[in-house]
Amino acid sequence: MKIHYLDNSATSPLCDEAKNAIKYCIENHFGNPSSMHLLGAEALSRLDSAREAVATALGCLPKEVYFTSCGTEANNTAIFGAAYARRRDGNHLVTTKIEHPSVLKAFERLEKEGFEVTYISPDSEGNVSTESIASAVRKDTVLVSIMAVNNETGAILPVSSVKPALRAVGSSAYVHSDCVQAFGKIPVRPELLGTDLISVSGHKIHAPKGIGALYVSKNVRILPLLVGGGQEKGLRSGTESTLLIDAFAAAVKALPDVKRSLEEISKLQSHLVSGLSALDTVVINSPKDALPYIVNFSAEKVRSEIMMHHLEASGCYVSSGSACAKGGVSHVLAAQGISRQRADSAIRVSLSRFTTEEDIDALIKGVELGVNLLKKRK
Repeated sequence: MKIHYLDNSATSPLCDEAKNAIKYCIENHFGNPSSMHLLGAEALSRLDSAREAVATALGCLPKEVYFTSCGTEANNTAIFGAAYARRRDGNHLVTTKIEHPSVLKAFERLEKEGFEVTYISPDSEGNVSTESIASAVRKDTVLVSIMAVNNETGAILPVSSVKPALRAVGSSAYVHSDCVQAFGKIPVRPELLGTDLISVSGHKIHAPKGIGALYVSKNVRILPLLVGGGQEKGLRSGTESTLLIDAFAAAVKALPDVKRSLEEISKLQSHLVSGLSALDTVVINSPKDALPYIVNFSAEKVRSEIMMHHLEASGCYVSSGSACAKGGVSHVLAAQGISRQRADSAIRVSLSRFTTEEDIDALIKGVELGVNLLKKRK
């Protein structure tokens, strides 16, 4: 049976460039980059080259890129590091209700430690307005964290409007953005977003799991989450996984032109939305202006788990929401005000540059069969 993989927001299959980098490092560059001998120096050289590749993609300086084990660690390091470093300047933090759990749970812990957090709600379409951000910012705000693209619906959030909102009230708060779902799909550059901190992850762009990166502007200071041997200039101690980092850099270098890819994916997304919308009881949960790589829909009389396993039986692999939620109720759809019944039937389809029209057609056919099968059972 042919596999139609449409769960790329959970993780993406490795590209050939990443596979080749892994094989090369396993065979030739196993040294510790902190070791004071030739093999260590070679590993350090490759580490520096990888850092430069990621920095080039982000449009920042290599010294502003810190490698982490994943997007979750990058988010945690940015949020805890910024909050603790700025605590004397203020006690107020701002984020949205639709962030990834690695962001929301970090803020929940900070609340328990005495910080005050304002959570911004999305509208019924899943979008967050610039006005809601501006009204949430105060003079004692020290950190604003807002994702670039929502991982469940594909909603694009107005990150670039945060800094102007801060300036309007005289706030010097840091701006962090979880760009895990945006990196490689839309332009993610500090100068465009106005951000001080950016989190990215490898396994969303066809690199291995277990590797991510955090951009930290040279003009800001945050405290480390992990301490130890002082790797990554003291911000992230622990021996760097040169194998994973090298594969991450290879995947970054292999990223196609963002604009061209977006045009191609938009055509597939339009075909998908058109096909799904023509089916009885199917409704689209993603905003109309969402990132086309993600489409969230509900077949309102079929529970997510039932539809997901029905599709799996025909070779189509999708998700019932965020993979990190492990099948739990979507806090994102709940924040939009979507009914429990509709949320319980939500399916997330996520595309990549390797997705084909054949994959989309197989999914549409699978959903149609699933809906009709339920009708017969009824």
